[in-house]
Amino acid sequence: MGIFDNLKEKMQESIPKGNESITFSFSALPESVEQMKALPEAAMDTPFKTAALTVCAFCAYAVAPEIGKEMVNFLKGPAPMTKMEMDFITDRFRDSKLVPFSYFEGAVPENDYTPSVPFRVTISSNPYSFNTENYATLYLKSGGADNPRQIVLRKKPSTGVWYLDRQMILVGIRTPKSADPWA
Repeated sequence: MGIFDNLKEKMQESIPKGNESITFSFSALPESVEQMKALPEAAMDTPFKTAALTVCAFCAYAVAPEIGKEMVNFLKGPAPMTKMEMDFITDRFRDSKLVPFSYFEGAVPENDYTPSVPFRVTISSNPYSFNTENYATLYLKSGGADNPRQIVLRKKPSTGVWYLDRQMILVGIRTPKSADPWA
């Protein structure tokens, strides 16, 4: 085995293989950025932890937008939200505040997206999730959608901390039963 074969083998060992799912459980959702920072997931030393906290932040945004913005900016780290991102998020919550709750276990249209307690969210990867260095594309299943939704995290190499880069989780879900005229 040549020197480059050994290097290539070592590099392959450090790349996550994908098809991993991690479930996070919260007895209560954080109601302030301080409460979020006190959670063990706030170490953000894996992209999965940051993704789970992102769902919590958007749930807070649904109830108290200013607090939610603080949480999202904490998760964005050195690159806080742009005005365009803030406007997009505000727009997503105009019609419904239920979308982020739909990512927790038990939250489905039939129960108006009321999650089970403790709040459990499962974050998944696939074989392509870590194809770009210092980036991870992870997936969340919504009880109101057929296909998982993407969230992109970015690692700051100097600290090893994973931050929210982009999210595609604030998109439409099925109408909750109480609001469905056809139910």
